[in-house]
Amino acid sequence: MKILCISDQIDPLVYSSSIKERFEGIDLVLSAGDLPLDYLDFVISGLNRPLLFVFGNHNLEDFKFFKKGTGVSMSLRAQKFSSRGFGATHIGSRIVREEGIIVAGLGGSLRYNRGENQFTNFQMYLEIAKLIPAMLFNRLFQGRFLDVLLTHASPKGIHDRGDPCHRGFEAFLWFMRTFKPKYLVHGHIHLYDLSEVRITEYIKTKVINAYNHYIIDTEEVKI
Repeated sequence: MKILCISDQIDPLVYSSSIKERFEGIDLVLSAGDLPLDYLDFVISGLNRPLLFVFGNHNLEDFKFFKKGTGVSMSLRAQKFSSRGFGATHIGSRIVREEGIIVAGLGGSLRYNRGENQFTNFQMYLEIAKLIPAMLFNRLFQGRFLDVLLTHASPKGIHDRGDPCHRGFEAFLWFMRTFKPKYLVHGHIHLYDLSEVRITEYIKTKVINAYNHYIIDTEEVKI
């Protein structure tokens, strides 16, 4: 299975009329945040494959339509971009099984200015707690908690930066130690130099920065 991971920047290699030919064989798409929903809609239309996504800390104009219990009225745009309304599935603080792969999602960034979809480390632990019942069910009946953790922010000390906006979550380190996903796919950290580290091994998890795009071939690590 091949998984196309995208985040943070509209990639001309993806946003192209040749997307189907260039990314032939992709089975699943994961978006790690900070991308316009219209871009995700283009990827779905071009590849005709399932797409799972989380929101980041930017491009949040449609975020309210995906939050439970908001009570907002549904405009035509909201109806298009609500839950599965445009073919993608929002998995923020949720866990789903798609194409045989169990994926959990945790969107947002570490709090730095009290903006929307920002969390303290303690609050992120609370978001993780929402996933635990489903992961215990998976462990009992599927033999594993999950395969992929899809986040926007990176883990603390892995691919993160020193400034307040781009620091990673310590909670994600605990998550990897406890639930041992095969992959943690994140965004948020822009890569401007080809020599910058994109992939890091942490215990039993391969941490991948999805900036622009990256393809995971699960033949490399058995799922």
